[in-house]
Amino acid sequence: MELLETGGRARRVKHYPASRLALPWDRFSAWLECVCVVTFDLELGQAIELVYPHDVRLSEREKTSICYLSFPDSYSGCLGDTQFSFRIRQSVGHKLSMYGEEDKYNRDAPVVLQRDQAHYYGFVYFRQVKDSTVKRGYFQKSLVLISRLPFVNLFHSLLQLVAPEYFEKLEPCLEAVCNEVDQWPAPVPGKTLSLPVMGVVIQVRIPSKNDKLGMSPLKQSNQEVWQKNLLPAPMVIPTVNELDLFRCFQPILIHIQMLWELMLLGEPVIVMATNPTVSSDTVLALTSCIAPLRYCCDYRPYFTIHDTEFKEYTTRTQAPPNVVLGVTNPFFIKTFQHWPHIIRIGEVKMSGDLPKQIKVKKLMKLRTLDTKPGIYTSYKTFLYKDKALIKRLLKGIQRKRPSEVQSAILRRHLLELTQSFIIPLERYVASLMPLQRTITAWKNPPQIRAFIQEEFMKTLEYAGPQLTSVLKGDWLGLYRRFFKSPNFDGWFRMRYQEMCKKLEILHLEVLCEADLLMWVREKSEVEIVDLVLKLREKLIKARVQQLPVREELLQKLDLYVETVISSLPDDLQMVLHRH
Repeated sequence: MELLETGGRARRVKHYPASRLALPWDRFSAWLECVCVVTFDLELGQAIELVYPHDVRLSEREKTSICYLSFPDSYSGCLGDTQFSFRIRQSVGHKLSMYGEEDKYNRDAPVVLQRDQAHYYGFVYFRQVKDSTVKRGYFQKSLVLISRLPFVNLFHSLLQLVAPEYFEKLEPCLEAVCNEVDQWPAPVPGKTLSLPVMGVVIQVRIPSKNDKLGMSPLKQSNQEVWQKNLLPAPMVIPTVNELDLFRCFQPILIHIQMLWELMLLGEPVIVMATNPTVSSDTVLALTSCIAPLRYCCDYRPYFTIHDTEFKEYTTRTQAPPNVVLGVTNPFFIKTFQHWPHIIRIGEVKMSGDLPKQIKVKKLMKLRTLDTKPGIYTSYKTFLYKDKALIKRLLKGIQRKRPSEVQSAILRRHLLELTQSFIIPLERYVASLMPLQRTITAWKNPPQIRAFIQEEFMKTLEYAGPQLTSVLKGDWLGLYRRFFKSPNFDGWFRMRYQEMCKKLEILHLEVLCEADLLMWVREKSEVEIVDLVLKLREKLIKARVQQLPVREELLQKLDLYVETVISSLPDDLQMVLHRH
């Protein structure tokens, strides 16, 4: 283990040999970066009271962000217990193990659940209750879990178990919980895991990228089996990250088509809510509605005027950045007047049996601090609304259909819509890959063809979204706008890297099948040395990047290299063995 210190920050940097004993806090850090307790100090304001593990040193910038984002602002009026989420940038200088267990997790997890390499997620349990023993008259404290994993359901469920107990018993309770987390198995995509904490076993399954899309969530296991073994039934969390979309979108259901397009195109959006729970849940629900496509822009589920990026995001000297911000302070109505899309959500009101739907309004009406709920935008959707979906969901409300069923209907619709949009792109990108027969042992792999937008647009006539979606509208216009968004750039970069790796694997397989010894007989020493160096580079790359190549093929190539070296003069052999 190596310690990196940059800008007042010391970090444990993990290197993972093939087999090793787990060091203290290794297993803990596979799930959480740290646990913080934030309190209100009369002299300092919000301050970090406690951090576990003690050797995790946060930069001053990170500490400030965590402090201000761990308390609802005074406008929210949150009494009792409140849970919400935030997301902050990691400080520059944070060093990660490039290849190891973290990399293996990211390779096997869906893109939307990969560890975030540049941001931390914060999951907050805030308590504010009257307390006459405190000068301010209120007990105010937050327990905060900091992680690079976006497991919003798992971590909020963990907080519901731990926080009430911690507020009663304080530090010894927290230390015991952290030690229990340090005994948890590593998060492995595709596996159902049992995570014991405070006498309860939490049962979760982390999705794998190989899962069939739209798979049903983890169900409650057979309680009789547990009772027979005299064990308490586990607390089953059906999904580690999927929020109740129907609950989050209740007042804006009829605008779901517009919201999906705004997220797909990475448009700047402000979500104004009455409290941080609604603001953070709405932002997370919005960014998840284009899954399985990764939302590649920035997003902040809860954002305050004290945030370190406040000036960056509120400047009027340039166009608003591609970011979704969740806010609760009415001051932001004036600050963000120049933003193109503002969703103002009030308390959910009922109109008969149905939740009252907020209306789309002109941006010019967004002027006062008491602005009414509405979606303030001049955006015109490229696709027409799916009226059948809205009708089905509204009928479900009248029939008292369970929220999880309504959510499943909504999630399935959004998934199918995203797939209809992305499948033509996937099909075209696959056609850019060189044919396998053009890959030979004696040349570098052929280049992947360039993505030509107009060439792709022509394929839509016979292989467009109309094959899988009934929605009508200007699909071509939507694609043209998508090409200018960070989401297209992020998606194409990822696909391009995958194709490069695939080419590398195919080239390695061809090299292993070639008769290299016959080839080197007719070559000069310079050419042979060049071949040896290139083969070694390929072998190192394959092992370091853990390319899915059979180990026997790599061993065969290793043997070839050694045999080729042995055919060279002694002085060259010494040089090559030394390097």
